[in-house]
Amino acid sequence: MSKIHAAITAVHAYVPDYILTNQELETMVDTNDEWITTRTGIKERRILKGEGLGTSDMAVPAVNGLLKKRGIGAEEIDLIIFCTTTPDFVFPATANILADKIGAKNAWGYDLSAACSGFLFGLATGSQFIESGKYKKVLIIGGDKMSSITNYQDRATCIIFGDGCGAVLLEPNDEGNGIIDSILKSDGSGVPYLHQKAGGSVKPASHETVDAREHYAYQEGQAVFKFAVTNMADVAAEVMERNNLKAEDIAWLVPHQANKRIIDATANRTGVSADKVIINIEKYGNTTNATIPLCLWEWETKFKKGDNLILAAFGGGFTWGSIYLKWAY
Repeated sequence: MSKIHAAITAVHAYVPDYILTNQELETMVDTNDEWITTRTGIKERRILKGEGLGTSDMAVPAVNGLLKKRGIGAEEIDLIIFCTTTPDFVFPATANILADKIGAKNAWGYDLSAACSGFLFGLATGSQFIESGKYKKVLIIGGDKMSSITNYQDRATCIIFGDGCGAVLLEPNDEGNGIIDSILKSDGSGVPYLHQKAGGSVKPASHETVDAREHYAYQEGQAVFKFAVTNMADVAAEVMERNNLKAEDIAWLVPHQANKRIIDATANRTGVSADKVIINIEKYGNTTNATIPLCLWEWETKFKKGDNLILAAFGGGFTWGSIYLKWAY
């Protein structure tokens, strides 16, 4: 009997309408378009506007679009893994809120938090439920409303982040397509360089933490860049080597969209040519958990059945990883 793989059978995404350009940021903080573009590759990012809207509100159109594409109903979903750094609430899980909003009455779910690597961690986790034969349809969501934890007085971080959400459906595949291998890593010693200072159990919200603006993403850019540029590139090369893949065997490299220079370093390390590297950072910035599914969504029509894809990410705290998959449709 052939091995069952967990294959992506549908992908869809959503980005808010409002576009925050570099020119608008110039009016908010001491920065300029050239400085932002040369250091990050970002020209604009999407921002979710509107009172009382959270990450789940971007997931609803992403998932509904996916279900329509696949021609199935929400009640057919078995499990929802919602990868996010900005859940609607500390509890309950945004996965549960989403299930209610879309009518996934037969699904259970939970949130997965691994910063920018979360979507890859979610894919690898969800694939186990498919491979074991336990479930037939698993939704993996990657979404973040990063504007909710971005300090628009901090010119080092406010230029980077945007809002968005993407979703993929995992189903069993016996043709040899789907998720073939993954290498996932974490190192908690990276916490001081990229984290949110307050709002957790160590430092609960108080008048002082709010006044000190400690409920926003804090980053020491140089330290994070140095670690990311090496580790994201190395882990992508490692998953290729482990599966005897050469650069010419790869149809597409799908890197996390954090910084154009990190993407370039990953492409160089793997030897994958520039025309096979998916980049949309200039339009969306770093949407954290949403960057890779947004890439898959935008390039979906260019993928061919059996294409070798390498996904790679790096996230705060630190987390990083790479997945090798064969496109299934």
